[in-house]
Amino acid sequence: MAETGEGLPEEVLALIFRHLPLRDRAAAARVCRAWAAAATCSTVWHDTKISCECELEGMLPLYLSTCLDHVHNLRLEFEPSREASRRAAIELLMVLAGRALGLRGLRLECRGEKPLFDAGRDVLEAVHAVCGAARELRHLDLRRLPFTLDDALVLQAARGCPELHSLFLDNSTLVGSVGPGSVLELLEACPRLRALGLHLASLSHAILEALAAPDRAPFALLALRCACPEDARASPLPNEAWAALRRRHPGLAVELELEPALPFESVTRVLQPAVPVAALRLNLSGDTVGPVRFAAHHYAATLRALEVRAAASAELNAALEELAARCAALREVHCFCVVSHSVLEAFRAHCPRLRTYTLKLTREPHPWRPTLVAR
Repeated sequence: MAETGEGLPEEVLALIFRHLPLRDRAAAARVCRAWAAAATCSTVWHDTKISCECELEGMLPLYLSTCLDHVHNLRLEFEPSREASRRAAIELLMVLAGRALGLRGLRLECRGEKPLFDAGRDVLEAVHAVCGAARELRHLDLRRLPFTLDDALVLQAARGCPELHSLFLDNSTLVGSVGPGSVLELLEACPRLRALGLHLASLSHAILEALAAPDRAPFALLALRCACPEDARASPLPNEAWAALRRRHPGLAVELELEPALPFESVTRVLQPAVPVAALRLNLSGDTVGPVRFAAHHYAATLRALEVRAAASAELNAALEELAARCAALREVHCFCVVSHSVLEAFRAHCPRLRTYTLKLTREPHPWRPTLVAR
C-alpha cells in the first residue's frame, strides 16, 4: 500500500511544511518516510521562526538539531523571566555557535517583562558565541533584546562576522555602553555594512566621515534611538558632516526615535537640516510642536513616516497641518493624541501616497488601531 503523502512531490510538501509551527513540523516528520524527507529539507528551514515558550521542550536534541544546518535566517523568540524559555533559547544559540556555517541572519526577540536587575549575561554570552562562529552572518538584529549591549559584543561581531550587511543595536535599554570607537572598528572590519542601528551616544563625527569615505560601499539605512542619559550628553554632530554623508549616499534613509530622556537642547542638536530623515518618532517630555514644524520645513523631500506621542493642542494641530501640506511623499502618520478634523483632512488632501494613519478625532479605548487607506 502506498505511503501517506506519496502522491505529492517533495517540493510541494516542503512548501506546505515551511508554514507550519516547529512542533507541527516535528509531527509531520513522523508520519512517513516521504514526509520526513520533506520536513527536513533545506527549503523548509531556510527562514525559520522559533518560539521558546513551548516549542523547544524536549525537541532540540532529537528533531531540531538535525535541521539547524539548513537554517539561514532565524527569528528566535523567548521570555527572559521564564527559566525554561530562557534556558531553551540559550541552549539553541550555543548549538548554533557550534554549527553555524549556514547562518545568514539572526533576530532575537524577548517577550514579557525583563526581571529586575537582570543584566542578561548568560544570553549575551550565547550571542557572543554565535558572533564568534557565524563567519557568513549577514544580518544581526538585537533591537528587541532588553539588555545593555557593550563594546565587547560589537568587537566580537567585527572580528567574527566580516560579511555583515546589517547590525541593529538600537534597543530599549536604559543604559548605552557602545562607544563610537568600537563602531569605527566595526565599519573597518565589515566593509559591506549597509544598515546600522545605534543609540545616539554611539555615533560620532568620525563615524559619519568613515561612512562618507569614497571607497565605502553604498550605505542605505541609519537608525538612531535617543533614549538613554548618555544620548542626552552626546556630542553634537555638525550639519556639514550630514550633508557630506548625504552627498556620498544619495539613497540614505535615517530613522530617528526621540524619547522623553532627551531634553529640549539635545533635540535641537539632533535635528539637523541636512539629515535625510525618512522616519521620525517623537515621544518627548517637552515641546513637540517645534520638532514637527522643523520636520515640515527641512524633511519634506525625505520624510515617509511620522509618529507623535504628545498632549493634544491647537498648536500641535496647526503644526501637523503644515507638515501635511509640505510632506507630500508621506506614507504613514500616527498621532497618539486626539487631533482636529482639519488635521485629518489635511493629510488626506495633501499626501496621495498615504497608506496608513492613526488620526483620532475623539478618545477611544487603547490600543488605537490604524486606518488603512484604500487604493
